[in-house]
Amino acid sequence: MTNSIMRKGFIALLGMLFSTMLWAHGGAAGTDTDQCKFELEPEHWIHYTAYQPIAYPAEDFCGNIPKTGTLTQLVFDYQDVRYRNRAVEFEVTKEPEGKRVFFQAAKKHKSGTVVLKLANGVPEPGKYLIHITLKGAEGENLDAHMSFVAGKGMSTSATSLFMYFLFLLAGLYVVYLSHAGFKAKVDELLSTAKKKI
Repeated sequence: MTNSIMRKGFIALLGMLFSTMLWAHGGAAGTDTDQCKFELEPEHWIHYTAYQPIAYPAEDFCGNIPKTGTLTQLVFDYQDVRYRNRAVEFEVTKEPEGKRVFFQAAKKHKSGTVVLKLANGVPEPGKYLIHITLKGAEGENLDAHMSFVAGKGMSTSATSLFMYFLFLLAGLYVVYLSHAGFKAKVDELLSTAKKKI
């Protein structure tokens, strides 16, 4: 009975830990913890995500785009409907020299989502800056900037390492429950450890 309750509790805990809603944008909801955003005005944001669908089809990126010279898609979502009636201009420059590598002239995006396709990605490793300008009446433009680094390859995040660790623990727990010899050895080790405490 106790074993059954422990198993169900463990499975429920794993379900919560692997929930995409809990881990999205660093494990918290809202824009306060979202590192992939541009602030246009206080409390008004554009969310940004980068993809490299050929090189890394199942991954999304923000401040570190791992590969140069491959298709890169930059996706922007307006988090405020009022910006959808304004034309928006996009530019990507190589820093610190400010050399333009991508430009899209100002136009309106009524859906609230903009996908920029950099067919060959960015040309070389280094730091880049995304410039966004929302055109306003009488020259009242809103400007936002966000930097990213390209060409450093895929790095394993702390969250990914933690998830691998949880998978390992889950695997060991399954072996513990299904293999009598392993269970006896673990129980013996735990018993010895309790006596020493």
